[in-house]
Amino acid sequence: MQAVVKTPHIEINIKGDIPQKIITMLEEEYGKNVHVTKDEDDEYVDVFETDWYKKINAEKTPGDNMKIYRKIHKITQENLGEMLGGIPKQHVSNMENGSRQISKITAKKLAKIFNVSIERFI
Repeated sequence: MQAVVKTPHIEINIKGDIPQKIITMLEEEYGKNVHVTKDEDDEYVDVFETDWYKKINAEKTPGDNMKIYRKIHKITQENLGEMLGGIPKQHVSNMENGSRQISKITAKKLAKIFNVSIERFI
């Protein structure tokens, strides 16, 4: 008769700049079963410089920006219309989906409400 006992598999993943003290402690505890790998090819990029971002940004409309800022500030279309001086909810919706232009006067009001540049809405 033979009995086989398997020890549980332990996997610890630590990413980033790992202090040598931690690596030493793991090696003392688990011996040669510790495998440290370094990813030297990790490269950080500025997302605003990527082709993906430039493409997405080029496709954004003033209405898209209006909708984004409205949602970030948790404002309904109806409330935004009131803040803009009594514009009906449907007009706000039409501006967001691009079927109605955002006037310069409305763009100025939006810039003030959301505290951003007027260019976002022109």
